[in-house]
Amino acid sequence: MLRIPRSSIAGLVLSLPTLFAQTGGPRVLAISPTSGPEGTRVEIQGTNLQRVSLVRFGTEGSTFSAVSAEKIVALVPRWASTGPVEVITAGGRSTSPFPFVVMNDPRVPDDAGWKAGYVNPRPPKWEFHSVLLWGIAIADTRNRDYPSSQVEVAWTQLSCRVNGKEFVLNDDHGKVRGALYDRVPWFGNGKASDQMPFAYDAAGVVMKVGGHPDRIWHFWSFSPRQPIPPGKLDGCTAKANVRISSGALLQLGMDYWRETTGVWTGPDLNNHESGVSNWYFASPEWQEATFTDLGGPQF
Repeated sequence: MLRIPRSSIAGLVLSLPTLFAQTGGPRVLAISPTSGPEGTRVEIQGTNLQRVSLVRFGTEGSTFSAVSAEKIVALVPRWASTGPVEVITAGGRSTSPFPFVVMNDPRVPDDAGWKAGYVNPRPPKWEFHSVLLWGIAIADTRNRDYPSSQVEVAWTQLSCRVNGKEFVLNDDHGKVRGALYDRVPWFGNGKASDQMPFAYDAAGVVMKVGGHPDRIWHFWSFSPRQPIPPGKLDGCTAKANVRISSGALLQLGMDYWRETTGVWTGPDLNNHESGVSNWYFASPEWQEATFTDLGGPQF
């Protein structure tokens, strides 16, 4: 007769709840915050949240990072509407006990791809060795001034912190590159629809967005895409000095790339979107638009 030591039996009994907890279905207990615009970083607390395959806000799938079996960090996705947060794992699915209330800034047009700034909760993979700043400018056709609306760009600057030291990768004045993209659907098929009709004044580049209100004026630094210095990357910061007229608005963002010359082949294939700033609105004064992932989502 096989005899099992009493200590082993006790250990087996004590381990059963843990075993069941690890193999049971997920359970969402809380979300924080409970409201905000698209792009809001939401912490999802619960149990059995390991091996997550999908996080949904209402009917829209989200970018997320599974921190532990008790915590997920997710971004409120584009086009999300108020509704429960659902988590799907190999063990089943669970929804939050109350909805996430989507509250976008009414100054941002409904068709804008991101209603607010965000930092991607997924950090770039080690093989993404270069970085590029970019911006988007659009006209707000609800504003009576939109036909004459424009955005001026005096300079752009991109810097990265590696091993605790700041490196300026580009510092361009009076020039950007860019193209026009379909606005509906947002960025169309990912390919430029027209060349950007740049104009210039004493301060720098002028984008007359009101002349093409059905397009996204997508611009990026005039300098070529820059390699990131070797070492531990803490993050990067994109800046642009801009003046935005009535009827226009602008966001600034940044992408990591596998190499300095590769072309876009789809989301997270050859490039990794780090995130985008909040929208900048009309002002008679010059303003500094900024996006950074330094100190971004902590897990």
